[in-house]
Amino acid sequence: MIEGMESFTMVEFPTTSARESAEFFGSVFGWGATQYGPEYTDVDCGGGVSLGFQQDHSEAPAGPLAVIQVDDLEATRSAVLKAGGTITVEAFDFPGGRRFHFREPGGNELAAWTPTGQ
Repeated sequence: MIEGMESFTMVEFPTTSARESAEFFGSVFGWGATQYGPEYTDVDCGGGVSLGFQQDHSEAPAGPLAVIQVDDLEATRSAVLKAGGTITVEAFDFPGGRRFHFREPGGNELAAWTPTGQ
């Protein structure tokens, strides 16, 4: 088990239109969006939780991807492997942080991330 601050901060979805997905949630719930290029939009749901919409099919998850913020990415990776999980996407940098994807023994894929500078 890892010690520190761990919390769900995002759910990322595949989409056929990042812009239209963001506009939908803005219209329904009044949530604001930040576009990171033409194929990815982040929608701020409030309370430190956001929805990510990935339009690039080569990078999009197969289904909803829960993302957990952690203090120590390497310690989390080690804990995932020790507990029987598998790494599905090795750690990579993105605007604002670094993350990796993993599959828990029941078959669900999730991601762990840490903000830049941690």
